[in-house]
Amino acid sequence: MNKLTKSVIIVFLLVLPGALLFTTGCAKTEAKPPAAQPLPVKVETVDLSPVPRTDEYVATIKSRRSASIHPQVDGTLTKILVKSGDHVRPGQVLMTIDPLKQQATVDQQRSTEAQKKATFDYNKTEVERQRGLYEGGVTSKQNYDYAVQAYENSKADLKATQAAVATQERQLAYYNLTAPFSGIVGDVPVHVGDYVSQQTLLTTVDENAELEAYIYIPTERAADIRMGLPVQIVKSGGESVEKTQIDFISQQVDNALQGVLVKAPVHAPIDRFRNSQLVKARVVWSTAPEPTVPVLAVTRIGGQSFVYVAATGDKGTVAKQRAVTLGDTIGNDYAVTSGLNAGDKVIVSGIQFLIDGVPVRPIS
Repeated sequence: MNKLTKSVIIVFLLVLPGALLFTTGCAKTEAKPPAAQPLPVKVETVDLSPVPRTDEYVATIKSRRSASIHPQVDGTLTKILVKSGDHVRPGQVLMTIDPLKQQATVDQQRSTEAQKKATFDYNKTEVERQRGLYEGGVTSKQNYDYAVQAYENSKADLKATQAAVATQERQLAYYNLTAPFSGIVGDVPVHVGDYVSQQTLLTTVDENAELEAYIYIPTERAADIRMGLPVQIVKSGGESVEKTQIDFISQQVDNALQGVLVKAPVHAPIDRFRNSQLVKARVVWSTAPEPTVPVLAVTRIGGQSFVYVAATGDKGTVAKQRAVTLGDTIGNDYAVTSGLNAGDKVIVSGIQFLIDGVPVRPIS
């Protein structure tokens, strides 16, 4: 082997390792990254559920037995025996108006009655005496007739006086204001010493045992109102606390409210509602099947509601973002008026990690 051949071999051996390293580096640079792993998510199949179509109105709770206490006589209040919130029984005295003037009138009438009674008693005795004298031939028929006439006049006079006494005594009873039935005392806007008349409101007595909701429904829905229409009394948060039905429909339109008055009985415990309390009444017009989705499956972006649906494509199952229009809340679900169909598979877990088109792996 000559010197030239040895030199070529040495150069080849020196260059070969570098070439191998360069080739290996290029191979590593051109390798593709591994594919992303599908995100495991829970899905639920959309079903059709009966969804009520409702409207909410402000209703007033009223007692079927509610009395406004007004005096039937004029005078000065001398006693107020109750306060707001007291439970009273029928006939219990609530307030007293000064009865001295009326008592004096009664006493005067009783004195007149006593006088008329004495006259009557005398004439009764006299008519008997005159009868005996007439029958014995001692006196004339004319004298006997005079005695009978005086007796009849005094008898009628006594009855009239007794009727006047009874009237004044009944009038005296009006100076004690009593409860007409068992109930709860309302506001007491008057004070001892106030002069009151028949137009003065002294207080109210309400019985919470029989309540009903007064609902004014706009006239444009008057044609849809019917007896037995379901009504739900709801809290401010939307929770139903009473289910009832319409049992009264007014035949007139309220000109001020331009609404039709309907009533529905309320059977909730008496400590839940009060007379004149304002509540929300949800009138259920009809019920129709609609898709529903769990509340946790819904996201909102800029006021628009979205859900993620597990859709099957060429590269497997992916999450597809879909805009939806929501209806009322039914328990833990939303009714969906548009955007979903029965049979769609809605993703209900890991929503915060999803973007449109990301691969997912549905799990049960």
